[in-house]
Amino acid sequence: MSGGEVAGILVAVFWAILVSFLALALVRLAQTLRAATRLVTEISEQAVPLLTDATAALRSANAQLARVDSITADVQEVTANASALSSTVSSAFGGPLVKVAAFGYGVRRAMGRRAEPPSGSGTVFVGRTAGDGLPSSRRRSTRGKG
Repeated sequence: MSGGEVAGILVAVFWAILVSFLALALVRLAQTLRAATRLVTEISEQAVPLLTDATAALRSANAQLARVDSITADVQEVTANASALSSTVSSAFGGPLVKVAAFGYGVRRAMGRRAEPPSGSGTVFVGRTAGDGLPSSRRRSTRGKG
């Protein structure tokens, strides 16, 4: 055997080993691709019903939101009507009611004064008696002027 023949055998062995490794790598790659294909198929089989359920849930939620929007519009209308009614009642009865209350207070106060016997020892103010409700800065006391 000559050196060229030994080199040819070594090259042939090297190529056989290289082809064996490549064949093994290709077999493992094929197994990986089959597993990936199975995985994608299973995910697709599970994802389609999930997407269908999600779509149905989204449609249901959209219908509920439409109902809530309708209810919100009705509540807003009722609130506006209640506000208008409140301002109408306030303007119609508020002023007269305050006047009636003030009149009632004045009548009660006047009746309370009539029920008390006049006392001559009270402080006398010009044109008024003590307790008329004048502020103390407007009262002029005659006490001590004898």
